[in-house]
Order: sequence, then C-alpha cells, then structure tokens
Amino acid sequence: MTMEFARPSRARSHIPTEPGKPYFLEKGMGDRAHLFTDLVTVYAGGEQTENAFNFFTVEGPRGDVIPAHLHPDTYEVFYITDGAVRLFVEDLEGEQQERLLTSGDFGFVPKNCPHAYRIERHHSRVVGVAAGPGGTFERFFENLGVPTDSLGLPPEPYVPGPHKFATVPQRYDVRFLPDHRWRTGG
Repeated sequence: MTMEFARPSRARSHIPTEPGKPYFLEKGMGDRAHLFTDLVTVYAGGEQTENAFNFFTVEGPRGDVIPAHLHPDTYEVFYITDGAVRLFVEDLEGEQQERLLTSGDFGFVPKNCPHAYRIERHHSRVVGVAAGPGGTFERFFENLGVPTDSLGLPPEPYVPGPHKFATVPQRYDVRFLPDHRWRTGG
C-alpha cells in the first residue's frame, strides 16, 4: 500500500508532509520536477527533517551549464552515481576551481560560494544533499521548474521565464548570479 500526500505544488506525493514519520520510497518515486533538460527527484526535504537537510537526485543528458548561483546559508554536496558532471565553484576569496567528477566522486560547496555545474555525459546522475541554518531549498526545483509524474527526462527543455527567477531569492536560499563569469577555462 502506498500512502499519498498532497502539497501546494502537486496533487499527490509519496512523501509525508510532517516530520517524525518513517517512510520508504521505490527508486524514482519521490517528488519529481523537470527543470531545464533535467529530472529532479526529491526524496526528503525540510518538512521531513525539520529543515535540517534535504536529499535529491538530478538526472540529465549532456548539456549546458546550470546558471551560476549561491546559497547564503546552505552547504551543498554533489555525489556522482552515474556519468560525469563538471562542477564549477568559487571560494570566499574569489579563487575559482572546476573539476570533472565521475561515478563515485564527491564535491562540497560551502555556503555563500558561487557554483554551477554541467552534465558532461548522457545519463548522468547526481545525488545532492543540502543543509544549513537557512533551512532547505528542495522545493525550489518544482516551483522554478514544472512538477511531473514522469520518470523520464523532459521531452523539451523547460527554461523558466525571468519572472520566475526573480521570485526565488525571497522564497528559497538560492541567489542567481546572471553576470558571473567562470575563468577556469572549462
């Protein structure tokens, strides 16, 4: 038997909305959203962890760089389970680095550090975890993107309009940096 829970952005979810309830999810059965060319699946978030952390996956084809952004109060990790992802990050002193991460590799981004990534191989998957005093940002994906029941990638890329990007910093711990330039060469 599968329980279903509603939340503001979707008619049904397999994730309980309150903390303190154990639950299990089959592969891919978290809350899914299409954003850009990717499928994002949230398995646990602020509602379940009292805003301690979130846990999600991002799957996608080889593509463009995800826009540069930072999280003022959130630490983020990237763990690659399949494929290859290039992670771009800038520390608090302005030093930029990039690294090609492949299956089994891990990347850590401290709070307030600009970062971006690009999926370098088709069928790549990133496991993401974010935590920090600012809460969690996982509902950002379905609010900037489009909630979906599909287990696959979007048939067409979904690029949100500027008005959607403008609402993100007020609601989630994500600040986009449209003029940011990477000097690392990748």
